[in-house]
Amino acid sequence: MDTIARHILDLSRRHMLRGATGLAALAALAPAAGRAQDQPAFRGYPFTLGVASGDPAPDGFVLWTRLAPEPLQPDGGMAHAALQVGWEVAEDERFMRIAASGTAIARPELAHAVHVEVAGLAPGRPFFYRFRAGTEVSRVGRARTAPAAGAAPARLRFVTAGCQHYEHGHFTAWAHVAAEQELDFVFHYGDYIYEYRGRAPGQPGWGPRVRQHLGEEIMSLPDYRLRYAQYRADPDLQAAHAAHPFLVSYDDHEVDNNWAGEISEENGRGRFPVSVPPEVFVLRKAAAFQAWYEHMPVRRAAIPRGPDITAYRRLDFGTMARVHVLDTRQFRDDQPCGDGAKPACPEVFRPEAQMLGAAQESWLLEGLTDSPARWNILAQQVPMMRRELRGGGISMDKWDAYPAARQRLLDGLAERRTPNPVVLSGDVHVALASTIRQRPEDAGSAPVATEFTATSITSEGDGAEMTPAGEEILRRNPDIALFHARRGYCVSEAEASRMTTEFVALPFVTRAEAPRQTAAKLVIEAGRAGVQQG
Repeated sequence: MDTIARHILDLSRRHMLRGATGLAALAALAPAAGRAQDQPAFRGYPFTLGVASGDPAPDGFVLWTRLAPEPLQPDGGMAHAALQVGWEVAEDERFMRIAASGTAIARPELAHAVHVEVAGLAPGRPFFYRFRAGTEVSRVGRARTAPAAGAAPARLRFVTAGCQHYEHGHFTAWAHVAAEQELDFVFHYGDYIYEYRGRAPGQPGWGPRVRQHLGEEIMSLPDYRLRYAQYRADPDLQAAHAAHPFLVSYDDHEVDNNWAGEISEENGRGRFPVSVPPEVFVLRKAAAFQAWYEHMPVRRAAIPRGPDITAYRRLDFGTMARVHVLDTRQFRDDQPCGDGAKPACPEVFRPEAQMLGAAQESWLLEGLTDSPARWNILAQQVPMMRRELRGGGISMDKWDAYPAARQRLLDGLAERRTPNPVVLSGDVHVALASTIRQRPEDAGSAPVATEFTATSITSEGDGAEMTPAGEEILRRNPDIALFHARRGYCVSEAEASRMTTEFVALPFVTRAEAPRQTAAKLVIEAGRAGVQQG
């Protein structure tokens, strides 16, 4: 029996043992009318995929769950009927001081996922929440409101993490994230799932095989839903979601490796025997975006409209930080030069190059104008830093291959004198820290921003502290101050005078229960772009 199956069975056993205590708790949650509709008979415990909160505001946040008594079966083991789900938010973990409560509808059209936008709460403090469906009660989650507008909190503490290939290792890093103290949020930059087919034992493929994806490469809405359910059933990932609010975005593997706009990886790339035209690829995007929305704690504004979704958004945390959650996939041009890593071809230098798209780029620059925040955080997916690779090549999937788009953004930061820009990124499965100059190719140009790239949660397996490729990157790129290729995440703490980022590393992920280690601790001094040692 694999880890997920054991976890689901354990949830069912614990549910049966709750007895009178659980039933007593339900009395306070049950609405005065409509009890028959609110008490369906489930084939098992319906909250097998856990709970989550996200997108904190000064007066509330989003709450999420999904009813799935048989999460790895079609439709999660649910009938095609809408059900009422109760929810409560309390000031204390025992739910003696209720701050808000209500009901929501779990609809079959959205895989019986529930998104509740809670409002009217006090700012800058933790809350506890839970859900009820019939006689069943979810685990308790912990959320947190953002500081009030204009408030000056003493600090802001957050995690940056992503790239969690299920087959490549155990999600032990998420257990360590769950144990981190007093986080204001977790920024998940993307690659929440991987779309690849499951690998049988001994079958060759990318990375180690520690666990196995169910099914083939995912294409349809039921495929994507099943893949999310397999990931969401992981107990360590559930623990992290229950412990802290998340700010989520997506990268490529939520849809298809290295997709760009309406262009799939298979379109016009020589190593694929059959090309996928854009009008066909958008059908896959629509399925992927719907499943992403169904499984993420995001607001109704992110409900996709077919292959289109608005996932970029802005969140303020008092005067300490303004966080711009960006989308570097949906609006970008196709990768130049046929993708891959290679020396730049003339297509790289096209002046009209788009990474964010005109509308999102304008929105971002507007939000960076007269920002009231001490720190302005660009929470996005792929490295923005200059990263010259072996042989003088660049990665065509990163900002390096879109230099005109990057230059417009960096010029915008400089012209607006945006206070303390910090770029968060991931995607490359190594930890990096870099000073970003206004003209990244010019070593004499003034520093304008600092970037922290989080390594992967599991992708590519155990990794190493240093690799030959890492030594080459450090040699060729003097503005890059750190390279580390173990798995893990970043913990950042912003204060008025500085931001300190700890690069957390795990010595292994191909076995469970790896200890938490510190790979490095770096500092940004307010008013001084660039990386200093902590």
